[in-house]
Amino acid sequence: MTSRSAPGLTWLNSSEEEAARAALHRVCAARAWATALLGARPFPGLPQLLDASDTAVAALTAGDVDEALAGHPRIGRPEPSDAVSSREQRGMADASERLRADMLELNLAYQEKFGHTFLVCATGLTGEQLRDAARHRLDNPPEREREAVRTELGKINRLRLTRLAEEGVAA
Repeated sequence: MTSRSAPGLTWLNSSEEEAARAALHRVCAARAWATALLGARPFPGLPQLLDASDTAVAALTAGDVDEALAGHPRIGRPEPSDAVSSREQRGMADASERLRADMLELNLAYQEKFGHTFLVCATGLTGEQLRDAARHRLDNPPEREREAVRTELGKINRLRLTRLAEEGVAA
């Protein structure tokens, strides 16, 4: 895919820095990640944009990852005005009250153990799969969980960047 076939990528490559930074912030709240992508512009195509994102995610410090996490709502509790998270967490939309209660309990236990919000690439997962992922990851030691968070953040960023490149800033 070239920027000619991706209107959002053309926009990202040619926009003013502050407008591009604001769009990237909606993808990932870590300022260091956005700065790295801005410095790598222009991107000849989506693969190069995604590679730059992967490199930037790998380079995030623990504080940068915390900053990224702050931009993500709890699974099952997206902000009403956050259409992106609502779309990504669609698997929880029709969840039973029992499943919602389980997810809230797991979110709280996770936050208590690890000190931050449970992060998972929720796109395409059912409510039950999200619950099971939280249960499973609660067993991780902190070091392994930090790497799991980084992996999930990378997946989320890739999905959101793809949407941005293909659809534009409104995505």
